Amino acid sequence: MSRTETLQLAGSALAEAWERTMPIVLSQSDHAEVRADEAQENVLRVHIATAGHSNYSFDFKCTYVDSREVQVELIDVECDGVSVDERTNTIQTLADDYVRHIHECAQQLHAVTSG
Repeated sequence: MSRTETLQLAGSALAEAWERTMPIVLSQSDHAEVRADEAQENVLRVHIATAGHSNYSFDFKCTYVDSREVQVELIDVECDGVSVDERTNTIQTLADDYVRHIHECAQQLHAVTSG
């Protein structure tokens, strides 16, 4: 596909498609919330709460570069509602895993985002 393909679905409709697809690519016990960015139609805000007793939550900014490719940026990590050091091995491993899941979700939605 051409890198010049433009995003055909944006804003809240895109966020709703992600909300339906993220549970498919995440572990069953993890939970994701996806919201459209209010300032940019090609940006989604992804919040993932981890499973188990760790009580970590991750916030990502997901920017569509074109209809297929997303750029993912880790914004914040919290444990029990308190920001934590994002540089620890445990958090980096979890964050990397979630970034892969976010990219996988974008690939699954390519048919929707390319029109």
